[in-house]
Amino acid sequence: MVTIIKTSHSIRSIFAYNENKVKEGVAECIGAGNYPADVDKLNDFAKINRFTKRLELNENTKRNSVHISLNFDPSENHSKEKLMAIVNTYMDKIGFAKQPYLVYQHQDAGHPHVHVVSVNIERYGKRIDMHHLGIRKSEPARKEIEEIFGLVKAEGRKIKEQFNLQPISMGKVSYGKIESKKALTNVLNKIINEYKYSSLPELNAVLKQYNVLADRGSENSKIFLANGLVYRILDDKGNPIGVPIKASDFYFKPTLKFLGEKFKENEARNMSDKLRIKNIINMALFNERAMPISHLAKLLEREGIQTVFRRSSEGLLYGITYIDLITKNVFNGSSLGKEYSAKAIEERCGLKVAIEERNNLIYQKIPSTELLIDDLQYQKDTITIPDLVKALDVIMRSEYSSDYIPKQLKKKKKRRIHRGI
Repeated sequence: MVTIIKTSHSIRSIFAYNENKVKEGVAECIGAGNYPADVDKLNDFAKINRFTKRLELNENTKRNSVHISLNFDPSENHSKEKLMAIVNTYMDKIGFAKQPYLVYQHQDAGHPHVHVVSVNIERYGKRIDMHHLGIRKSEPARKEIEEIFGLVKAEGRKIKEQFNLQPISMGKVSYGKIESKKALTNVLNKIINEYKYSSLPELNAVLKQYNVLADRGSENSKIFLANGLVYRILDDKGNPIGVPIKASDFYFKPTLKFLGEKFKENEARNMSDKLRIKNIINMALFNERAMPISHLAKLLEREGIQTVFRRSSEGLLYGITYIDLITKNVFNGSSLGKEYSAKAIEERCGLKVAIEERNNLIYQKIPSTELLIDDLQYQKDTITIPDLVKALDVIMRSEYSSDYIPKQLKKKKKRRIHRGI
């Protein structure tokens, strides 16, 4: 048996994931621990309400939800009763015997497995420490359970790597290929809970990569005036298509109020997350002579940073957003500093292009200082003083100061010119 434990700050997203599997016909809720009734007598509200009431006892704990998978060898075919006995024993040994939990048997993989949904807030509001839970409690429990229930033993990293807890399978949404609400749920579950954003435009910068838009409507619309929010599917050109779905219609309620709490939470992000993006941008601009803004985007993409440009209908750039796929942070350019805003970035790139074009013009006339000096040496019989003055003026112009030349080399070149006269 292989056990995988993941924590989250959204019990609703974990619950929705498993319940959606049930609706798809590839999973079944086979049991519940510490619920007031048997699982077949519980509706969706009763299931999730047990968790949310517990979480209200300790609102300071952010990662308060637990998602566990118990994975068995493909040769094993256990009954529901045996699976529940295994889960109950496991939860007891890791210190979750008194916690509310739901057990789902999944049939969507090449090996039998169950998912367990729970919370780490105890009945009096104390938080269960999840630090090193896998090493301290889960691993010993796994080995004991294998012996108790006669399970196929999972030893070694290669066997464990065969299993992985994948909360959702997500890609770009294509209207009509999959039921709209299901497609939106997959994307929203992933993006809203994993990425760090502090405004609706920042969130939409990520969502649009998957053809999804969080829409408040126009300022005079009923939705906007009622502080409502709908989610739309976009076509390949970025235009809304199909019927919008209210935020309140989703299991995990990604309403404007919910997102507002996320915005506040994400405002206090680590400075190191900002510095990573700023340093990468600075290095990209520093190392390149010419920098069309589209090329800058390609350089940042190599470092795991996706750049979203916002342009007017006339094609003018008015906004820029950076999506860090490594740290899952989203920043509007201006939030990093004025020099990273759309206008500043365009100017920084445009300045380099202008300098490059000017230098190219000079190099076309005189390819290099070495060639210039060689020409003077070969033409010393006919060179005039005005010609020499012009040549020296070109060499000493400020355009050349951007290219570092050692002092010794500069002196050497001047001596060679003097000897040529």
